Amino acid sequence: MDVIPAIDLLEGRCVRLYQGDYAQAQTFSEDPVAVAREWVSQGATRLHLVDLDGAKAGFPVNRQAIEAIVRAVPVPVQVGGGLRDCASVAEILTVGVKHAIIGTSAVEKPDLVAQLCQEFPGQIVVGIDARNGKVATRGWLQTSEVLATDLAKQMAELGAAAIVYTDIHRDGTLTGPNLPALREIAGAVGIPIIASGGVSSITDLLSLLALEPLGVRGVIVGRALYTGDISLKEAISAVGQGRLQDVPLDFGNSAFA
Repeated sequence: MDVIPAIDLLEGRCVRLYQGDYAQAQTFSEDPVAVAREWVSQGATRLHLVDLDGAKAGFPVNRQAIEAIVRAVPVPVQVGGGLRDCASVAEILTVGVKHAIIGTSAVEKPDLVAQLCQEFPGQIVVGIDARNGKVATRGWLQTSEVLATDLAKQMAELGAAAIVYTDIHRDGTLTGPNLPALREIAGAVGIPIIASGGVSSITDLLSLLALEPLGVRGVIVGRALYTGDISLKEAISAVGQGRLQDVPLDFGNSAFA
């Protein structure tokens, strides 16, 4: 299972939110490039970037910081936040981002996701952010009536390379991942699932490892890395390359590589 450090960008800073609340943003670094380099030096094989300003505005805002990170590290970078049209996705992929994560448009414009999957095969990941089982959009500021599992099935059929599933109530809280919801999502689709939200300890990571055979092939870790509750090196040793030598990285034989 890939352990993927999160770098959330707000006004060019590396921050973490509590349950997606912009009013509860805690700054961990003014230099996100240095943060990215540090995670890679500790063994990260992939980075997860979120343009929080972009998610709220509806278009990419932190492109300069994203591009600087992509240039600075030798590992794949996936980016979400404000990618709601073809031009924005093409632009972010042009700077070297490996995977573009589509969130709001998956609910509001599924035809766009279908088009993107055709134009950028293997590079479109769908971010499903759920609040009480229903999908939240527009930087988590709105909650739709769409069920997370139903959206996952639809996006898999449209050709998404993978799904990032976030439980908003767990995000930034260090209360552990929502295992039943992850099990349900993974059981509903045949593409890789990346877990996000609530991971607070190596024990949490080991609990997710039990879902790996179902398709949960990666886990995004944010606040716990920044607070020191989890050591990235220890996490990778526990559930990543250091432990599962026989499990292919880059999410198996899927397009998500």
